[in-house]
Amino acid sequence: MKYSKVFIESLGYELGPVVVTSSELEARLEPLYKALRFIPGQLQALTGIRERRWWEPGYPLSKGAIAAAKKALHSSGVSPADIGALIYTGVCREQFEPATACKVAAGLDIKGNCAIFDISNACLGVLNGILEVANRIELGQIRAGLVVSCESAREINDIMIAAMLEERSMEHFAVSLATLTGGSGAVAVLLSDGSFSGAEKRRLVGGVTQAAPEHHDLCLWGVTPDGRGGYSQSMRTDAVSVMNFGVELGRRTWAALLHELKWQTAEVDRIICHQVGSAHQSAILKTLGIPDDRDFTTFEYLGNMGTVSLPLTMAVAEERDMLEPRQKVALLGIGSGLNCLMLGVQW
Repeated sequence: MKYSKVFIESLGYELGPVVVTSSELEARLEPLYKALRFIPGQLQALTGIRERRWWEPGYPLSKGAIAAAKKALHSSGVSPADIGALIYTGVCREQFEPATACKVAAGLDIKGNCAIFDISNACLGVLNGILEVANRIELGQIRAGLVVSCESAREINDIMIAAMLEERSMEHFAVSLATLTGGSGAVAVLLSDGSFSGAEKRRLVGGVTQAAPEHHDLCLWGVTPDGRGGYSQSMRTDAVSVMNFGVELGRRTWAALLHELKWQTAEVDRIICHQVGSAHQSAILKTLGIPDDRDFTTFEYLGNMGTVSLPLTMAVAEERDMLEPRQKVALLGIGSGLNCLMLGVQW
């Protein structure tokens, strides 16, 4: 995939206001730690995550997405009337129907000749949404589009902590550990054909996608029958297999990206990865031959925010002047499924 007239016009994000440290989660798990003879500090040691953010209980997902989108619009020359597509891409959604994107659009006064819908693809959702909007812009169908997402980790963490305290087994803890890395946040990516600001910056050069769906059962989050006529929510992750197979898929995708864009690893100035944890970061950088100083991370204090993590980390990197004009920036997304999508941006 290659693009010639698609630009990241602006970025906006919103962070959950409640800071939750790994020590606080371990305090809630104290009975389990005693049963398994764990030493406090294991969660941060295993993941590299010292804290994450959560929304207040009952916080509407659409509210976070609207807040992030308003920031993106405010910092651009694009008005709600200019938006030709609005896509909500979170794993977390407010209901089965209508699309959460509809409530977000209403909150932004986006209506009329505009495509409004949800898509979902684990942690790749926002990147998939970027491609959906980019294709419409490249074809001349629209001038601008918004991709938004809002993820919440509070509820599933509360559920899984209760389950871990009930089970108190090493096996259950192992498949639940990834849940404890979850953070909450919202993000908006505003794309355009470059005709609004007049400055051709953050150009989407292109991207590639690779899939290994034989590994679809390594990370599962959903609802299952509870045996009483209802349903219960749960999450389980084979974290070691996700990392091993995901890194291999990432290796193949990186090679395909470099070939597609005619780039070399040495000339890529900065990479932004999906934020999982320290072990995943170390493994992917080593496998791809990318020096540590070219990566920028937020997982240490924001955790894994699913679809929000990569684009929000990109926004923070720009705020901190880590992304500079004319730099080649690679966005490396890997999601359960397993699916991998990597994009190249000329900043």
